[in-house]
Amino acid sequence: MDNLELARQLHEKNDSKIVLLVADGLGGLPVKPGGPTELEAAKTPHLDALARNGVLGNSIPILPGITPGSGPGHLSLFGYDPLKYIIGRGVLESVGIGFELTARDVAARGNFCTLDDRGNILDRRAGRIPTEESAPLAGKLAEITLPGVDIFVEPVREHRFVLVLRGDGLGSRLPDTDPQATGVPPLEPTASDAASEGTAKLVKEFVRQAQEVLKDQSRANGVTLRGFASLPEIPQFKDVFGLRAAAIAVYPMYKGLASLVGMDIVGQAQSLSEEIDIMKEAWSDYDFFFVHFKYTDSTGEDGAFDKKVERIEEFDAIIPGVTALDPTVLIVTGDHSTPCLLKSHSWHPVPTLLAGPYCRPDRAGTFGEDAALMGGLGHFEGKYLMLLAMAHAGRLGKFGA
Repeated sequence: MDNLELARQLHEKNDSKIVLLVADGLGGLPVKPGGPTELEAAKTPHLDALARNGVLGNSIPILPGITPGSGPGHLSLFGYDPLKYIIGRGVLESVGIGFELTARDVAARGNFCTLDDRGNILDRRAGRIPTEESAPLAGKLAEITLPGVDIFVEPVREHRFVLVLRGDGLGSRLPDTDPQATGVPPLEPTASDAASEGTAKLVKEFVRQAQEVLKDQSRANGVTLRGFASLPEIPQFKDVFGLRAAAIAVYPMYKGLASLVGMDIVGQAQSLSEEIDIMKEAWSDYDFFFVHFKYTDSTGEDGAFDKKVERIEEFDAIIPGVTALDPTVLIVTGDHSTPCLLKSHSWHPVPTLLAGPYCRPDRAGTFGEDAALMGGLGHFEGKYLMLLAMAHAGRLGKFGA
């Protein structure tokens, strides 16, 4: 019996409220030996106050030593084993913008990028080109035609777009064409199994035509593709945990993941403060709230230590608005670590804070990596976080006689 089946059997109803605040890429590293991490360098009086009344620990998103993508990282926080329920990024992006995928679709997340005159990548994100500039370019790519399939290209946000191929017999086992590096060309589309060879040929032709369409652009003159995937089957959050769940996010990918597990997408927030306002408005309608904050991750990927510190402080400032709602259980964590030192996701455990009426006190007086090492939750796999939340909310019955 896995944790989902256990939760399905044991969940109970009451009037408790659970809030899961996710600061994407929250965990970090010191940039100098003996120095603070980004979270430890930030002034976080409200998170520190929660830590004194709650319990801390370190969440392991996948397994020790495994660096998670955002999709698996969030899936783990929602209680799902990310090694069992694999959802490709293309599916997440597509569902996140409201695109209705079918069983005949293969979806990929696209990035506009900047190529030099030799075809090498200068900027993997085309300078984070604004949406008002990238959306018309996605429209031009949508005019590309490929033999035997329908093609859809939809803008997402900034440098991101979605590519969907619709047809019969399309395999989705293709590795990314983004080399995750500059100074080298995008990777050639290839197939990881025989069933995907036809898809790889179609993608290769799409990329060729896309380069032609974009050749006169100064920044967004190339594309890379990531997370090729088809629509999966996944147990629904309400059935598993018995919770009416709301997801509040700015970026489409996180809305997509929440939607796939059956959460309601609430509001059209464009900022963190708007997300909290939306949660207040929907407070009486739901038992569980997932609220996502992106910019602790993007500043980490940019290697901008001071800016990530500022974003963490921005995140801390909204905590009083959340605690004023008096949630039964409040969890603060990240889907993975994104240390500025590495400028990428990493395998490091993520500091996690759980506050509620039944917490066993620990000695942590602040919220940070060092304090989390001493916390009462210890090191735990992220997929068990929902069981902890449910238990502290009084929503899990006893197992066995």
